[in-house]
Amino acid sequence: MAFVGTWIVTAISVAAAIWLVPGIVTVPAGSTAAILFVALVLALVNATVRPFVRAISLPLTVVTLGIFHFVVNALMLVLASWLSLNLFGTGIAIAGFGSALVGSLIISLVSTFVEGATGL
Repeated sequence: MAFVGTWIVTAISVAAAIWLVPGIVTVPAGSTAAILFVALVLALVNATVRPFVRAISLPLTVVTLGIFHFVVNALMLVLASWLSLNLFGTGIAIAGFGSALVGSLIISLVSTFVEGATGL
């Protein structure tokens, strides 16, 4: 049940990023299913790939005083976007790394807020 809660929170966060960042759009346009699939893939990527990438990037994260953590989040968003588009044929298209970076920041902030408000 915890995974379903995480999935819903991630879907809300991805929807907020799509709404706020001009360089992130759903494929096909306006698709709710795209948001759900990206949220599912992002939750799976964050559970499996992200810990490995964070461990590898730990020295660089320490040197940059934690700023590189935002880059890792953006890369996980790009990976989730690519996987959802290629596996399910629907997802989000990200215009560039800057859009991914801003989108990942918004997803992090909205997720933190929604999780705090709902107690998940």
